[in-house]
Amino acid sequence: MSRTAPRILAFGDNVVDCYRDQNRMFPGGNCVNHAVFARRFGAETAYAGAVADDAAGRAIRDAFLAEGVETSLLRFLPGQTAFCVIATQSGERVFVGANLGVSIIAPSSADLAWMKTADAVHTGRSSHVDAWLAHFASLTRVSYDFATIRDEDRIASVAPHCFLAGFSGGGISGEEARKLAATALHHGARWAVITRGGDGALLAGPDGVHQAPAVPVHPVDTLGAGDTFIARTLVGLLRKEAPEAILRSAGEAAAQTCLAPGAFGYGVPMMVDLSSALTIEEIYAKTTPVPGPEVEPAGAGV
Repeated sequence: MSRTAPRILAFGDNVVDCYRDQNRMFPGGNCVNHAVFARRFGAETAYAGAVADDAAGRAIRDAFLAEGVETSLLRFLPGQTAFCVIATQSGERVFVGANLGVSIIAPSSADLAWMKTADAVHTGRSSHVDAWLAHFASLTRVSYDFATIRDEDRIASVAPHCFLAGFSGGGISGEEARKLAATALHHGARWAVITRGGDGALLAGPDGVHQAPAVPVHPVDTLGAGDTFIARTLVGLLRKEAPEAILRSAGEAAAQTCLAPGAFGYGVPMMVDLSSALTIEEIYAKTTPVPGPEVEPAGAGV
């Protein structure tokens, strides 16, 4: 497909990021952030996922509506909207607890129909839909956020389905980042982008490895900066922009994200029961991945 405005579906995880020291919550989560940022970069975007009909879920919906993200695939399910408890230390985000609520879902027939018309679908580790990636890739290009995954076996199972593989590489060296990108490409990803915070980023693909320094800022909050970078990279690749131009624009956009609290704004008073919060380790240990397409997909979104 080729359009001036790429058409992107973000499928999966969402949260409200709860800042206890401010008593405020902000819409967020990798796929939510991606849908909003890609829309800001000129793409036509939709979000497919599930929230509860509570203050947190309505905050996510309202932010989408304000940003022009299509919400026809947003489901409201009984239960609690996912949340993440955030502390900020010297401008850096620190996750101190979370609960996935109703956010982990299988794609519906409506989700898959929209996906089939898209230039790309974005999902990632936090959405727990790896069993669906082959099916997604049969419908459109797949952008996948590996976050901090380094395990080669896990990369090898996902990368063959990826048009774009994204990694958070804060704290790793430039050589380690190049090796990580090479691993993703070796196992089948067409492109790999690795963000390294203040150490810049690299984009590797069919024509080699491209690197760019970070844009210097005094961060207020780095939450969402990596999602900004990956969203801008995907939009740029779909538009067939030069890698150097993509990295430059993505770096500038990510720097701007660091200058305000929350991933993309829309903070509201925090109205979340945090008593059910788990550690990130507990969440990944206890969460059951979504079964693959051999199981009948859930019904159409509400």
